[in-house]
Amino acid sequence: MTASPSPSSPTTETPKADAPKTAPSGRGPVLRLAGVRKSYNVGTSVEVEVLHGIDLTLERGEFVALIGPSGSGKSTLLNIIGLLDRPTAGKLWIEGHETSTLGDADITRLRGHSIGFVFQYHYLISAFTALENVMMPMLADRVFPDDRMRKTAHQLLDQVGLAPWENNLATNMSGGQQQRVAIARSLAMSPALILADEPTGNLDTKSADGVFEMMRKVNRDHGTTFLIVTHNMELARRCDRIVEVVDGKVVG
Repeated sequence: MTASPSPSSPTTETPKADAPKTAPSGRGPVLRLAGVRKSYNVGTSVEVEVLHGIDLTLERGEFVALIGPSGSGKSTLLNIIGLLDRPTAGKLWIEGHETSTLGDADITRLRGHSIGFVFQYHYLISAFTALENVMMPMLADRVFPDDRMRKTAHQLLDQVGLAPWENNLATNMSGGQQQRVAIARSLAMSPALILADEPTGNLDTKSADGVFEMMRKVNRDHGTTFLIVTHNMELARRCDRIVEVVDGKVVG
C-alpha cells in the first residue's frame, strides 16, 4: 500500500464525533488483532490466503515499525488496520470498538476520527495552501470551514514548525515541508493511531531524519500511537519495537 502509530492528543478545539453507537467505549489498547486472515477470490479455484492468523496489539503511546519483504502482506495488513478493507476471518478492535459488528457508516466514522494516515507521497492538494490542506479532514462533516478549524490547523502547523508557511501553496514547499504538512493533516481529528506508509521513502536523508523526528515528537508529546511501515532498517531500529511480517505471518 502506497496510500498511513493515547492518553492525550494534540491540543486543539476540534472535538471527536460520538463513537459508533454499536460499539463500546474504548479504554484498552489502541489496536488489537486476533486471528486475522485475508483471502482473495474466496470460493473460487484460485482462492489465495494472504494473511494467516495475525495477532497484534498496539498499546497507547507506542511507536512501532512494521517491516517485511515485498509481497509479505504488509500492505494488506495496513489496509485492514486502516479500515480500508475487512478481514476474511478474525477480529479487529480500534480503541475498543470491535469492527466486525459495524456497518459501513460507522466504519467510516471510526476511521475518520480514530486513525490518521501519512503516505510516502504526501497527496496534498496543489491548489490549496498548507492551512487549507490541514483543514481537509475536518470538512468531512461540514460544507465550509469555520474559525475553529482554521485555528486548529494553525496550531497543528505550528507544532510541526510550519506556521510561517501556512499560506504557501503546497507546490511552493520543499518535499520535507510537504510531508510535515501531511503529518499535521493526519492529526487534524486528534486520532489515537497514525498509520505511516513509507513516510520518509521519498525524501533525502536529511529531510527523512527531520520527518522521522517530527513524528517521534508528536508521539512523545501527545501519546499518539504510530505504526510505521518502512524498509529503512536504521529508522526501524529507532522505534520502540519492530513487528516483522513474512509470508503473511508475524514472525519474531
